Amino acid sequence: MEEEIIEIERYSEKEKYAVFDKEFMPHIDSMYNFAFRLTNDEDDANDLVQDTYLKAFRFINSFERGTNAKAWLFRILKNSFINDYRKKSKEPSKVDYQDVETTYNSVEDAEMEATTDLRTETVQDMIGDEVANALNSLPVDFRTVIILCDIEGFTYEEMAKILDIPIGTVRSRLHRARNLLKEKLKNYASSMGYKTDEMAEQD
Repeated sequence: MEEEIIEIERYSEKEKYAVFDKEFMPHIDSMYNFAFRLTNDEDDANDLVQDTYLKAFRFINSFERGTNAKAWLFRILKNSFINDYRKKSKEPSKVDYQDVETTYNSVEDAEMEATTDLRTETVQDMIGDEVANALNSLPVDFRTVIILCDIEGFTYEEMAKILDIPIGTVRSRLHRARNLLKEKLKNYASSMGYKTDEMAEQD
């Protein structure tokens, strides 16, 4: 039997729709891009985004205006993906959506300077089928951190809250993910005329 969730009525019905339109809808393109990169399927991505926005409206009283709506939505989408699209993998355990109520109610404005210099230029550009295929071939946990940091621009602190992992784990997972992506892109880089480590050693 599903436990009943008791919510504080933060908004009137009219305010709910206003918050939804102003805070949530501007991020729908980013949400679809994230969903598509997770699922690699247009229909699944559309279903995932729809499910995310339905849940966002259901839990809208848990969202505080002025906080990071995009990160709040990404967390719900990530949880939906885990619950609904990874059942066959038998991991991880089912996410309890009640934790959404207490998350991102006081997200601080994050400074991006600390992460900008760490980003991979090739990933930021995301051009070419080879790059997209290399990213899609990564295990989903590694693919997710690349998407969140290098494409969507979330800080380590925001990523830790979205993914429910410590900041140290975010850093180590991102480092490993970038190395994996770098290995997969070496052949592509060579074909485009860029020097890889092996080519540099031969000079």
